[in-house]
Amino acid sequence: MKFVDEASINVQAGAGGKGCVSFRREKSVPFGGPDGGDGGDGGSIFLIADYNLNTMVDYRYTRQFRAEPGKSGSGANCTGRSGPDMELPVPVGTTVIDDDTAEVIGDLTKPGERLLVAQGGFHGLGNTRFKSSTNRAPRQSTAGSDGESRTLRLELKVLADVGLLGLPNAGKSTLIRSVSAARPKVADYPFTTLVPNLGVVRVAAHRSFVIADIPGLIEGASEGAGLGIRFLKHLTRTRLLLHLVDVLPPDESDPVENVLSIERELARFSTTLSERERWLVLNKTDLLPSEDRAAHCAAIVALLGWQGPVFTVSALAADGTEALCYAIMEHIEAQRAHEQAEPEAAAAERDIQSRMQAEARERIAALADARRRLRSGEAAADDDDGFDDDDDDDDGATVIYAP
Repeated sequence: MKFVDEASINVQAGAGGKGCVSFRREKSVPFGGPDGGDGGDGGSIFLIADYNLNTMVDYRYTRQFRAEPGKSGSGANCTGRSGPDMELPVPVGTTVIDDDTAEVIGDLTKPGERLLVAQGGFHGLGNTRFKSSTNRAPRQSTAGSDGESRTLRLELKVLADVGLLGLPNAGKSTLIRSVSAARPKVADYPFTTLVPNLGVVRVAAHRSFVIADIPGLIEGASEGAGLGIRFLKHLTRTRLLLHLVDVLPPDESDPVENVLSIERELARFSTTLSERERWLVLNKTDLLPSEDRAAHCAAIVALLGWQGPVFTVSALAADGTEALCYAIMEHIEAQRAHEQAEPEAAAAERDIQSRMQAEARERIAALADARRRLRSGEAAADDDDGFDDDDDDDDGATVIYAP
């Protein structure tokens, strides 16, 4: 199936119906007067967050949406029928942006949440509205106003408390399989994960958090290498990042340099995201001899000069994962309690997430623009920026094919 996390659509609300010019004419009522009714209001367009959706694929093929206009009024003071509102379902976690002004219209972060994106036109007035003591036979009416028209960019960012970072084959998918019911594909080759995966981790009754696994990064991802940085935007809603590191890489690369390369790519993508709280998780410790395990991990931490929390786990053997999950749960619960007690802290968190998302949009747009220039021949022929000419992105949308 296709996983699509961006789409561009055009919405046109319905116009208001015309008012009617009519006069009451009955044999027994010689001076009936005006009886023209108002028109109906035009239909508005709403987006509604649907928990059962997890992709924008439907909006890749149908991009034009028009609500019905209101009907015209008629005689006998009959009001025209209003156009029904149109509701478009989108996945929970969708950000709605006006493509012309770059204004963020809203975020749909709760199931069933509705967002007005195009207001229907106001109804026209019939001539009954214009009668007065000095104008007993008015012949004027008004047409209904036009409905709003907008081009919208829909961006899906998964809703998760914790995000996983790391090189391909660092063990992110294995970890999420070990601690949750999620079953992402696991194999012994890079880029097994092609789309974000979510898992719910339950540490006790009524105590759980959501963890997100995104495709691995490689050196040069900020310039389009590998799967690029497009999926990093899914981490902009998380509160905590887990940086997974293979302590004994099969390619004999240096774990310390692997950590630093991810940090560099993160900083190029979003300064705010790179400053997010991050825990170091040294994975695949079961590959090390038991007598050398502690010294090997300590050496990695020392060479990095790491100041934050450090965990050693074997995701495959589920060794150390329980302690990691309990620590995450306590951290998240402390954050939630702090934000509930301090409204300023909650507002600051919203501001941080908004900045991360704005930086993500800017960086991804710059990458897409550079790719378009490269395709059109505007970029220098010797500009070795790692962009893939055969990439299937069009209109800035992300399309990844998953098995």
